[in-house]
Amino acid sequence: MKDLSIVIPLYNEAKSLPELHDWIVKVVEPMGISYEIIFIDDGSDDGSWQVIKELKQKNPKVRAARFIRNYGKSAALYQGFQMAEGKVVITMDADLQDSPDEIPALYKMITEQKYDLVSGWKKIRHDPLSKTIPSRFFNFVTRIITGIPLHDFNCGLKAYRYQVVKSIQLYGELHRYIPFIAKSAGFRRIGEKVVRHYPRKYGKSKFGIERFMHGFLDLLTLIFLLRFGRSPMHFFGTFGVLSFITGFCITVYVIAKKLYLLSIGVKPREVVDQPLFYLALVAVIVGVQLFLAGFLAELFIRHSPYNTRYIVETTL
Repeated sequence: MKDLSIVIPLYNEAKSLPELHDWIVKVVEPMGISYEIIFIDDGSDDGSWQVIKELKQKNPKVRAARFIRNYGKSAALYQGFQMAEGKVVITMDADLQDSPDEIPALYKMITEQKYDLVSGWKKIRHDPLSKTIPSRFFNFVTRIITGIPLHDFNCGLKAYRYQVVKSIQLYGELHRYIPFIAKSAGFRRIGEKVVRHYPRKYGKSKFGIERFMHGFLDLLTLIFLLRFGRSPMHFFGTFGVLSFITGFCITVYVIAKKLYLLSIGVKPREVVDQPLFYLALVAVIVGVQLFLAGFLAELFIRHSPYNTRYIVETTL
């Protein structure tokens, strides 16, 4: 098992890869530890894979995987995590905006200060306002919702304990919520380090403004899955029963009111002419549907291998 794995997801970053590789080697070699550099080519079409093959010939510590098409950063990170063999795993972007000079300090925070995860904080950013302002708002909302006091969830420069990367699953756009996923899995020693951020030297950003909307939707999905993923009936069943009871009570009220008016000789309105009747009908139908949705989800979960994934920290 190696001491350090450096995972670098990339998409069309051919120009920056040689410089990034040499920078990493220059920083890590003096540390006197065993390490590997893992490049994950997320379907690049600019010659990035050819550059990686040349780096592999130059440095046997380079490992790599190439996707057949562009799947996204989360998929690339997940593949890198599966390949990683280091006791400490550090991720960084390939655009030279993340500094490899931060690697020794991040490594020590995991090995000496015993953090499970350390997230970088680009306190001074060299990005346009169209990125920095939405990013600050996004991080503010995410801090409130997740309860994790990090300033920069989107920072690609992070360090992990080996057990963390082997215990989490990533898909979609969930890479920005890795601290929340790790915390929900039981890894609560989460730290933060101010890191230097450089202006983009080559190419252009691969992310647009739409990623923030997608990010909030992913956060809602993630919260639901982490809270009710193993027991969906607790969510659907609760609202289903409440809706059904509400509809039933309204129905009883409408019928009781009609019977009372008949008993005192007053001609009541027809039940089907009352808006409350239709409200009760909708509530009952929605309640039954929600309950059935929860029941079917429970049947699916019972036969899912994910339902039996548990993380063992240590054994005796």
